[in-house]
Amino acid sequence: MAKKRKPKPRKGTDSAASPPSSVPPPSNLPESDPQKEPFTPRTLDRTIIAMPLLEKVRDAKPEDEFDIIIDVNLEYSGGRSAARYTLWEWIDALPGVLRSHPQPAGQASSRTEQSASGKGKRQGIDGTKSKYSQQYLFGRLSAANIQTLVRQSERSREEKRTSDGKLSKSPLYRIWQDDEVRPFTNLSISTVKADAARNAFGTSGKDIVWAVLDTGIDAEHPHFAEHENLNLSDPVAHRDFTMGSASDAELAASARLDTKGHGTHVAGIIAGEFRAEKGKKKIVATVQRRNETGSVVPDRVTDIPVMSGMAPQCKLLSLKVLDDSGKGLASNMIAAIEYIQELNGGGRRIRVHGVNMSVGYDFEPKWFACGQSPLCVEVDRLVRSGVIVVVAAGNTGYGYNQSLALGAVPAGQDVTINDPGNAELAITVGSTHREMPHIYGVSYFSSKGPTGDGRLKPDLVAPGEKIISCRSGYTGSANLASGSAAPAAEASQLADPSQAADVTAYYKEDSGTSMAAPHVSGIIAAFLSVRREFIGKPEAVKEIFMSTATDLKRAVYFQGRGLVDLMRAIQSV
Repeated sequence: MAKKRKPKPRKGTDSAASPPSSVPPPSNLPESDPQKEPFTPRTLDRTIIAMPLLEKVRDAKPEDEFDIIIDVNLEYSGGRSAARYTLWEWIDALPGVLRSHPQPAGQASSRTEQSASGKGKRQGIDGTKSKYSQQYLFGRLSAANIQTLVRQSERSREEKRTSDGKLSKSPLYRIWQDDEVRPFTNLSISTVKADAARNAFGTSGKDIVWAVLDTGIDAEHPHFAEHENLNLSDPVAHRDFTMGSASDAELAASARLDTKGHGTHVAGIIAGEFRAEKGKKKIVATVQRRNETGSVVPDRVTDIPVMSGMAPQCKLLSLKVLDDSGKGLASNMIAAIEYIQELNGGGRRIRVHGVNMSVGYDFEPKWFACGQSPLCVEVDRLVRSGVIVVVAAGNTGYGYNQSLALGAVPAGQDVTINDPGNAELAITVGSTHREMPHIYGVSYFSSKGPTGDGRLKPDLVAPGEKIISCRSGYTGSANLASGSAAPAAEASQLADPSQAADVTAYYKEDSGTSMAAPHVSGIIAAFLSVRREFIGKPEAVKEIFMSTATDLKRAVYFQGRGLVDLMRAIQSV
């Protein structure tokens, strides 16, 4: 059931004159962003400044700044390159903007050239990130400058009418909000039959490369040592899209670190392997439980003989799109997608076979046609180029419905798939119980379909509850389960947890569709390693896994086609 919102009095009405209700107003209203007005046909009117940015700019102070994605007009008379150049020059000329566009050879600039990239949050185009895309410019502008840019675009159409008197095409197509993305925060290997397939078919993931768009991957974690999962061959190289201007070596080194820990946990589900040595202490993982008072307390699992990803030998490409605090922008993900396109030659040679995205942002259907945001468009384009894209559905499938009698009532929420999970060609994954999906079904928090325009999502479900995987932080610099840095004494123990008397765990427990998506990524990597004829055919692969999924007998907008099943998929072709 979709989230119900308490309507506000419309403008021009006297709310005080309304008859009093016999039911007292509820005191437990959830914090929310209520609709400002009910549906009107005006909501569908075309706008250069896309929703919700238009509403924010309208209500903002002139000096308030926004991260934006500028979509250039492919129909501009000079072509896409000319449109980019013109827009960049216009933006560099706006007040308060530092020049970031390189000048043509021999042409002097009247202002200091300085990159608008990096963490400094200044107005202008992010030249470092924008170089990855030909279709978009990424940057930051004030509300006043955004409106000025649109007015300038409209004036240019008037000034350059065609020979028959029609308005010319502007270089500016649309300005989008650069949404902030966030993470959607091992017995499960048997639940999806990855272990059985490995024994029967040797589905190790060998010679497959999977990109992980996340917070980075801790390259020092021993889980990735045995199979050298993060050792890649040129030109494939790890890259950080949160740093701004830096050398390729610095960007690669930064992507091999993971202070937040989310990306390392995700990567460990896809690939890698660590075994406890015979006669020594077994692998330790940190978990959580509730005590007799209901308080959450830390605990440990100390009897794990082996930890393995779904495709232990699969190579991992770390593309860091969230910074050390776990924050990032949709433009970081778009730039990472463009980087993969570059590595693959636009599909001419598939070096990166798949992508895992356990990050995203909430979607409001009225903003624009569902699945047509810049991020979703680029995801679909990547799939059409031959790359499999697996996306977490999101953790917004649970919230509150408003009841006049009871106030805010906890309830499941449909139409809650997050972007980029709304992308039609992506494999969007919801969450189930790690061991007993037939009994417990779909996780209460897992985002549910359909999409805002009525399409089936999620596509599949996989284990996402209390999943044990890699814990980053083996140099004393990364966040641990408590959120604090690892003490020096712990850091020394982390060098070999199987021998330390009182070890700090290499692994930890986490839940969310963030954990479900990498199960599917790893399973598909394992599949491709033994069914190589399907490399470069992502839509065929998606159909194979959807047609062989196990029906959990849940509603289709909860489970999609069902629980992913590697054995059935392999045996079907």
